[in-house]
Amino acid sequence: MWKESSEAVVKLKTGLTTGACATACCVGAAQLLLAKHQVDVVSITLPKGKTVELNIVSYVAFNGGIKASTIKDAGDDPDATHGATVFVELTLTPQPGVVFSAAQGVGTVTKEGLLLAIGEPAINPVPRAMMAEHLLSLAKQYNYPGGFLVAVGVENGESIALKTMNGRLGILGGLSILGTTGIVRPFSCAAWIASIYQGIDVANANGVVHIAATTGNSSEDAIKRYYQLDDMALIEMGDFAGAVLKHLKKVSVKKLTICGGIGKISKLANGHMDLNSRVSEIDFMHLASVASEMGGDESLLTEIQGANTSVQALQLCQAKNIDLAGALCDRALVVAKNIVPRDVEVEVIAIDRKGQFVGSTSPEIMAGLG
Repeated sequence: MWKESSEAVVKLKTGLTTGACATACCVGAAQLLLAKHQVDVVSITLPKGKTVELNIVSYVAFNGGIKASTIKDAGDDPDATHGATVFVELTLTPQPGVVFSAAQGVGTVTKEGLLLAIGEPAINPVPRAMMAEHLLSLAKQYNYPGGFLVAVGVENGESIALKTMNGRLGILGGLSILGTTGIVRPFSCAAWIASIYQGIDVANANGVVHIAATTGNSSEDAIKRYYQLDDMALIEMGDFAGAVLKHLKKVSVKKLTICGGIGKISKLANGHMDLNSRVSEIDFMHLASVASEMGGDESLLTEIQGANTSVQALQLCQAKNIDLAGALCDRALVVAKNIVPRDVEVEVIAIDRKGQFVGSTSPEIMAGLG
């Protein structure tokens, strides 16, 4: 779909952001409008100076404008928009400058706390700057005194957005056009981390003082039922515990609840900030050590070290009345409190595969488990 202009040898393929794709579409459409020259491959410059090339897969004329489309290639990154068709409907205007709007599949901001004002199309500042810079450069090149109306869209963006956190962030009607460098790094999941930051910022801007960071659907459902929290207060952190903990230094949230499966909580208890299996594995020696401190005998420790899963280790401990989950929550709490501001109340809750609480640092929750 795209290639770097300079050769590079990498193990995993990088990709390009929706912002980079939209910029390429702008360049292709502008060249057709200003120079009557249609190109199949467009070269753009990313914010850090790298030059990349993208294929323009179609051009369609409409009411004096040009719609140019490209296919987003996210490389080896697990990205909801990988393979999506990103397009720009570009129209020339008498007034100089660049004005942005949302075409089909791109959402609109409806809540405070994002980088954009309410009512603005969900096209983030860096993509806007990229598009504007390229368009103004072409205007100068072709001695064009007017401006541009840029409507950015994504085919099927409304349905793709259902796989993202946009609705919770108050971005309605479609996707966001994202990107800070133009490049998608494989497995960096930068978009997910950006969504975590945005989710916390939106909650904070709207006066939410208690947020819950969860590792998945089961933990989110469990904590939502228990606290009856509004969706705005629920932050789907996935594996990125460190992103949540560090970002709390920038907001005024007063309470953080961390809820996740026993395996994820055990990794946080062991000091890991990225809970993905490619980065951190379940440490059964650590689980055995915790069980030993809780009074587990040698036979139990041997069984834990030979367990296949963290849930199996938990069940072995439960059979011996050893509160492994609670002990792991206590250790995870220490790790978390060493990062967040001192005035933030933190609690940690572990769930089993059925979404039931099995351990917590909260006395009230522990009393309920009893």
